[in-house]
Amino acid sequence: MVLEKLGESLRGTLKRIASAVFVDDKLINELVKDIQRSLLQSDVNVKLVLELSNKIKGRIKNEDTPGSITRKEHLINIVYEELVAFLGDEGARLEVPAKKPFIIMLVGLFGNGKTTTAGKLARYFSKRGKKVALVGLDVHRPAAMDQLQQIADKAGVAVYVKKGENDPLKIWAKYRDEAGKSDVVIIDTAGRDALSHDLIKEIEAIHREVQPDENLLVISADIGQAAQKQAEQFHASCGITGVVATKMEGTAKAGGALSACAVTEAPIKFIGVGESLDDIESFNPKNFVGRLLGMGDIEALLEKAEGAISQEDAEDLGKRLLKGEFTLIDLYEQMEAMKKMGPLTKIVEMIPGFSQIKLPKEALQVQQEKLKLWKHAMDSMTKGELEDPEEIGADRVERIAKGSGVQQSDIREMLKQYRQSRKMMKMMKGSGDVSKIMKKMQGRMPKGFGV
Repeated sequence: MVLEKLGESLRGTLKRIASAVFVDDKLINELVKDIQRSLLQSDVNVKLVLELSNKIKGRIKNEDTPGSITRKEHLINIVYEELVAFLGDEGARLEVPAKKPFIIMLVGLFGNGKTTTAGKLARYFSKRGKKVALVGLDVHRPAAMDQLQQIADKAGVAVYVKKGENDPLKIWAKYRDEAGKSDVVIIDTAGRDALSHDLIKEIEAIHREVQPDENLLVISADIGQAAQKQAEQFHASCGITGVVATKMEGTAKAGGALSACAVTEAPIKFIGVGESLDDIESFNPKNFVGRLLGMGDIEALLEKAEGAISQEDAEDLGKRLLKGEFTLIDLYEQMEAMKKMGPLTKIVEMIPGFSQIKLPKEALQVQQEKLKLWKHAMDSMTKGELEDPEEIGADRVERIAKGSGVQQSDIREMLKQYRQSRKMMKMMKGSGDVSKIMKKMQGRMPKGFGV
């Protein structure tokens, strides 16, 4: 999970609020210290931490509790709202307008992941129905053009590069019209080891010629608080419109990078959360803080689900489930959709309440491996067996095991999982309106966790 330790600390703080008998000055002071400690451990600037904690403390002491919620719930809401405000403007989210082409230019230091980010953004927009083209204007790094070509092939988008050309403006002039037929054009520019005068001059020249709609600074989260200075320098030189924070997973300094960028005039618009081309998320402070505090991120989960299964397939599956029809083929399709959505460890943190349940990473990884084995087993089954698993006896289990290379015990476990899932679907059928069930589940969440 992104900023896992920070999330655990903050969730621990909220649990203390929820379990407290009285809300007094002593509790408030302890909570503020807990928040300060959590943020400082995540490399957030001391001055920013003090400003945030003073705001939280001031609101707790001076605001009256609304009649609809308890004092403790109001306390939780204050912590949530101030953390959201601390991380930036929710309205900074990048949306592609009807204008064609919509041009995005990526700038940044050498080694911060611009080329990889270009591929991630290309996949992100293509999954949302946009025709995307990549243009390589990095004429300094020897392997830049080849890398962009390979990434474009993986992302399934068009790419325009010209090896051997040393003038990026000539490359743009050559491919401007052809690339402009796409909905979104993403331009990869050269980086440097430092913010040199030559780099500024080249970027300014490209910027004048290209006139991008978005000028995004790609910056590695592992540089921590130094992100603020870099963002401010690039913004002053190139007029950047936003930041893409890469390497957000597995770094204690990510909190420093996020908060540092948030206080500049360049809001964070995307975060990179892994090595895969699908590991990029549109940054929304409200949803991000919700995930940190264990409230989940339903919007991001639905976004992943939409990319994994079509609306037509989802509606068809929903109708069959409500009729009580559930086969191994349905289980198979669900597994395929989950695979497209990403690792279970990343999915569960988006489900409200799940991050508060201690699910060991090892257990989730084992479950992920089991899904792969089950898929192999299903590939060795007949259509009749997939549609009516009840006819699978011991002899068929043995045959499927030999054909798939999967242990018989794993196949029996899969059939057990199928029966449990089918039983659940029958219960849902008997309960009537599924939306009512969802409302009941939502109603069980703490009031202070309303997003």
